[in-house]
Amino acid sequence: MAAISMLVPGASSGATQSPGPTSDARLIVDTDKPGPIIDPNIYGQFVEHLGRGVYEGIWVGSDSSIPNVRGIRSDVVAALRKVHIPVIRWPGGCFADGYHWADGIGPANQRPQGINAAWDKSAETNAFGTHEYMDFLDQIGAEAFVSVNVGSGSVREADDWMRYMTAPTASQPGRSRTANGHAEPWAVPFIGVGNESWGCGGNMTADSYAATFRNYASFLRSYSGERAKLIAVGADTDDYDWTDRVMAQAMMWRPHPTPLAYTTDQPLMWGLSLHFYTFAGNDWRNKGRNIGFGTAEWAAALARANLTDELIRRHSAIMDKYDPDKRVALAVDEWGAWFQSEKDAPSQLYLESTLRDAVIAGLSLNIFNHHADRVRMANLAQMVNVIQSLILTDGAKMVVTPTYHVFDLYKVHQGAALVPTEVQAHAYVEGDTRLPGLSVSASKDKAGKLHMTLVNLDPARASTVYITLRGGRWRTATAQTLTADRIDTRISFDAPDPFIPKPLPARIVQDQVELKIASKSVTLLEISQ
Repeated sequence: MAAISMLVPGASSGATQSPGPTSDARLIVDTDKPGPIIDPNIYGQFVEHLGRGVYEGIWVGSDSSIPNVRGIRSDVVAALRKVHIPVIRWPGGCFADGYHWADGIGPANQRPQGINAAWDKSAETNAFGTHEYMDFLDQIGAEAFVSVNVGSGSVREADDWMRYMTAPTASQPGRSRTANGHAEPWAVPFIGVGNESWGCGGNMTADSYAATFRNYASFLRSYSGERAKLIAVGADTDDYDWTDRVMAQAMMWRPHPTPLAYTTDQPLMWGLSLHFYTFAGNDWRNKGRNIGFGTAEWAAALARANLTDELIRRHSAIMDKYDPDKRVALAVDEWGAWFQSEKDAPSQLYLESTLRDAVIAGLSLNIFNHHADRVRMANLAQMVNVIQSLILTDGAKMVVTPTYHVFDLYKVHQGAALVPTEVQAHAYVEGDTRLPGLSVSASKDKAGKLHMTLVNLDPARASTVYITLRGGRWRTATAQTLTADRIDTRISFDAPDPFIPKPLPARIVQDQVELKIASKSVTLLEISQ
């Protein structure tokens, strides 16, 4: 087999392709050489006031016939608890820089009705505000990532919000919070200082945003509990100049300290964001259909998703110039598949979910895992009813998507140590597109179990995988896999779920595991000593 080998990311770029419906792949896993910890927040989510993402998707109101707890639908909560969602970013997105938090507190019948100016100019009831968001987080067991309004707000407004959420009960903000039903301060671990300030969040230059961030960073803080972690607005896709300028000007309190003046070595920012969306090709005005597509569109979408690795490497290299110790995280706080909505879509940016979404999710998460030394947060866009969702709803009906099943399979990586993996496999070639045929990430959890997630990008060829385990004595192997008959197989409200992962035979002999994975599939392998 003509192939090249690479250390993690579990790719096989440059390998030759052999004929036939099945190819062989060989993996070497150094189980005794654990690397960085995979931050659970890589498996985070994003919720924006857009389409039916919040209203109906999460919030139905306490008087709804849909089962709910304090207005938050119970079926969605139960599904999200199962996949261990660690953090949720809210209220946007473009919506965040037009959101005024004070409109979303107090008695529901006294909240002013606004306009969702960021999207479709629809009415915004403000029924889902700070208290409802925090209640939702508590019900599913996730942490808060609040994006403050920089574009149309002010430092004072953002600071007042932090006081309202985090100040002690006996303080004036605490008394206001108590009057609205919650006495104890909330924890707000993460604060996003604006959103896409290069675009919908203010049309700023990197230089003007860096100055703005520095101003906000002076006043944004938690008033109880742990220090809030500030996430600065980073680049849109491949705008490497933005990363360079913001890191140079805004990472440190004094970028160029003098010998006698006071300074500190504590970075102003905990993280720098990156936004990157996948569609079929690289044309924002022609993203491709999310149903009824062919192998060319399949390959084009996977090729763009695979660019995630290059983007992270190049942005990280720039960050390394200013932060060689990797104290500042790269937070990919908007990522996912964004295809054209069908003409009869029930709400804005609603996409039916297909097998391709699962493969994109598996490939992307493997890449994030692989860069765990720098990527310490990622947030899928968006969690319910908007583009690459975990969950879709239709009134009282709810289904989980193939992407949901991938997150369920991959949750074993949360908090585990990345394990180096060498991959030899054939390439997947479609026309002028040439991609790694196999994407792999591996981790070792605190109990000593080894988990590997394998994505077969090829829509036509299965792969027999031979895995050599270095270090330790491994005795048992089990696997489960997700696939479907067609590349555009989709979920339905009125039919059984075709994406429920199924057991897959795996055998281990003398520290070598053998299993056969289907074409166009996502597989979890668990190996125990």
